[in-house]
Amino acid sequence: MTELKIAAAAAPFGRDMDACFATIEGLVAEAREAGVGLLVLPEAALGGYVESLNGDVDDPPPALDPDGPELRRVAELAGEMVIAVGFCEAGEPDPERPGHQVRHNVAALVSGGEVLGIHRKIHMPLDEGRFTTPGDGLSAIDTPIGRVGLLICYDKAFPEAARTLALDGAEILCFLSAWPTSRTNAPEVREEDRQWRRAELWDRSRAAENSMVVASANQSGDFGSLRFLGGSRITNPNGDVVAQTDSTGGLAIASFDLGETLAKARRALSPVRDLRPDVYAAATPIPYEAPTAA
Repeated sequence: MTELKIAAAAAPFGRDMDACFATIEGLVAEAREAGVGLLVLPEAALGGYVESLNGDVDDPPPALDPDGPELRRVAELAGEMVIAVGFCEAGEPDPERPGHQVRHNVAALVSGGEVLGIHRKIHMPLDEGRFTTPGDGLSAIDTPIGRVGLLICYDKAFPEAARTLALDGAEILCFLSAWPTSRTNAPEVREEDRQWRRAELWDRSRAAENSMVVASANQSGDFGSLRFLGGSRITNPNGDVVAQTDSTGGLAIASFDLGETLAKARRALSPVRDLRPDVYAAATPIPYEAPTAA
């Protein structure tokens, strides 16, 4: 039996890169002390998320080179651990905006001083797309602890994205988020927010419908106009939350014999094995118009 200890972190991150690294170093040290093999950090842990999702603040995250010193530093911190970390990626020149670069919201897997692979966020919530361009692919990544699928925040709301990674052989799904509280009628206690329930529902659903372990990390604290939920969690293939932080942050940690866990989960009922793609409708866009107020 080979146990893999997985940790999902909840912590605040902003524009101060020194502060970001201080937080990351603390989380890595805590995870290493606990014997963690996979540590999932939140979306935008290197440089922070946007300050608003409604287009009223123009303060984009710093655009970083995937081959640059920031990601290399996280990869070196990882040692034998595998770490999932989020940042804003600087890409090619933007043909539609002279003097600007195409940016992507990215999650990377690093270990042993190397970048193992990246995922570019596909689904843009509200006005996030004013800063970043959606990615256009989904594939699982080979790592020392198994084959891992990455999704970023709103990506996890789409069953097709997680299923694509499952069919590509992912054994673990990592969700990196900067998930805020509700914009309207938000309760004082963040664990009582309807967005907390929604985020937890999608974590549990993606785990159960793919018979897979889900490690979901989220930012905590406040940044700009956003109040983040925290609430990082580990969900088993039955859709049960087996470890969770509160809104203030920390590490949710759980251990699995990954091969045995997945085999047992898929032994009887398996939504992956028992697929019937021959009868499903293709995932095509459905015309939609938002309702207007009376």
